[in-house]
Amino acid sequence: MKQFVNILTAVFDRPQSWAWSKEKDSRNIYDLIEVLLGSSGEVSGVTLARKILDRYLVLNNEEKLEFFNYLSLELDIKPDSIRKTLAEYEINKTKSCYRAFMTASESRRQELVRRLNQVPAATGRLVAMRSDLLRYVRDNPDLAAVDLDFRHLFTSWFNRGFLVLQPISWQSPADVLEKIIQYEAVHEITSWEDLRSRLEPEDRRCFAFFHPSMPNEPLIFVEVALTYGVPNSIQSVLSYKRAKGDHVQANTAVFYSISNCQSGLAGISFGNSLIKQVVEDLSYELTNLKTFVTLSPIPTFKKWLEETGRKTIGYASNDISKLAAHYLLNGKHDNGFPYDSVARFHLGNGALVHAIHENADISKKGELQSLGAMVNYLYDLSLIPSNHEKFASEKKIAASIEVTSLNKAAIKEKL
Repeated sequence: MKQFVNILTAVFDRPQSWAWSKEKDSRNIYDLIEVLLGSSGEVSGVTLARKILDRYLVLNNEEKLEFFNYLSLELDIKPDSIRKTLAEYEINKTKSCYRAFMTASESRRQELVRRLNQVPAATGRLVAMRSDLLRYVRDNPDLAAVDLDFRHLFTSWFNRGFLVLQPISWQSPADVLEKIIQYEAVHEITSWEDLRSRLEPEDRRCFAFFHPSMPNEPLIFVEVALTYGVPNSIQSVLSYKRAKGDHVQANTAVFYSISNCQSGLAGISFGNSLIKQVVEDLSYELTNLKTFVTLSPIPTFKKWLEETGRKTIGYASNDISKLAAHYLLNGKHDNGFPYDSVARFHLGNGALVHAIHENADISKKGELQSLGAMVNYLYDLSLIPSNHEKFASEKKIAASIEVTSLNKAAIKEKL
């Protein structure tokens, strides 16, 4: 695997001396774009693309917004051309007519992004460009179509076939380890020693997806604890003083933190593939593993309590478990899917709500988000396909008897 990654990295990162141009160019970024889109030569195209990427890099916030507005207005599709080419294709279903319709149906900005990606190592810069774009879309809905074009291209470029799963260990390169600290979004890594305690012990694992064109940038990573039985608190999992188990005899793999690393890849799904691949790899390595669960936060539980007029203090511990069960099974958006983003993710992957634990995250963040409660989502390999299908088509949430009973108690007691 390492050799394969090195080969791909060499291909993507090989210096292209003919693409560099040191001569000054007085043309602005928009003139360069128009020339690039009209260019047919590979060498001149790469040179122009590099200049555009370099010009973009030094734009201020106002200039970046102007740039994205240009993409939205000047490089948009032309409805008249679409209608005309579609009408011609309906009459003559020839290859040339279909090609004309395809060309008309695709915005010029998609072709621009493709041509910009000719530059070696440009993919990461385009991901950063979309990260900028997403900041503007919130207040400028007219830019949504631009984002859809980026997302359409990224879905192809970052599909599972291009991704490489790599274990992250204490021996991994320092720049990768620094990024694990930086990108950890669930349970903060407070020091190098903290990171070491999550990577070095034999009963701990970490895996990340990488893309060959961004070889030192993890896209998403998952941290795993190998345990005996299902843990009921993150304190026990992360404690420096915990008893180190025999990983060969462990029967449970606990996914206790999953972090997306690239904001510019928001909406591009990696988590489902990541968990399935890690389950497969761990099952092959450690044949005693029979249970695959998460130990997950319930990030909007307290917010939901407030929005539904319920109190957020003064509950007994078992009341918190009942309320959390009720929230996870009944707290939903108008579209019928769970209010909780973590629940949507795991249930959409085919997991079921397995168990709820009070006082499971006593950190300040845990108290603010969920009154300290956490949840296990169980990945039962025999039930994943049916759970996924029922959730996607019927919005049905799979849950254990224990969680279902807690929910019924919450309803009965009018919590």
